Amino acid sequence: MAISVILGHPDKSSFNHAIASTVVSTLRELSYQVNFHDLYQEGFDPILPAQDLDRDVALPYDIKKHCDQIASAEGIVIIHPNWWGQPPAILKGWIDRVIRPGVAYEFLGGINGEGVPHGLLKAKTGLVFTTSNTYLKRELEVFGDPLETIWKYCILGLCGVKEFYRRQFGVVVTSTLDQRERWLEETVDIVTRNFSRQVEIEDNDTDSLGEPI
Repeated sequence: MAISVILGHPDKSSFNHAIASTVVSTLRELSYQVNFHDLYQEGFDPILPAQDLDRDVALPYDIKKHCDQIASAEGIVIIHPNWWGQPPAILKGWIDRVIRPGVAYEFLGGINGEGVPHGLLKAKTGLVFTTSNTYLKRELEVFGDPLETIWKYCILGLCGVKEFYRRQFGVVVTSTLDQRERWLEETVDIVTRNFSRQVEIEDNDTDSLGEPI
């Protein structure tokens, strides 16, 4: 069982990287295969060229690899900072190029976008970890927490991911080492709580002869 973990933050010393490292190590302890992508480290090209809009285009190797992995993943974890109520540009470009029609979703009753969206992703659970330098109360009252809407409804929900959990950590810029350590402990708990159950279901999904039910 594979989980896709996508990180979008340019600074290797960032708390986002610490979250990603914690997520990956926890998933491996739970016996998952982890497809981890640090988009900045990989130099992911976020620009969607016009020719890639064609549904039947032969995609570049790296984009096809991302598409294949996200299509087959049993779970998805996204980690990024809250920049202007949005993901960083490199991650938005990843969405544009990888969360493609025919890979992550389709439209029923039409091929030009006029139909009802139907999710194609295999993933049962999507986790999103974000960081912010805005207090949560202000985030909710002033900005309305657009990231919750973007990830829960506009992307993962539309693409068929039924179970969603997001945790925003902040205020990061004023946080202490002790606070960050507690946040990382919470990260372990969130990942374990959401993904250990899937392992148990997979392990129990056999009959007395060990054959799949």
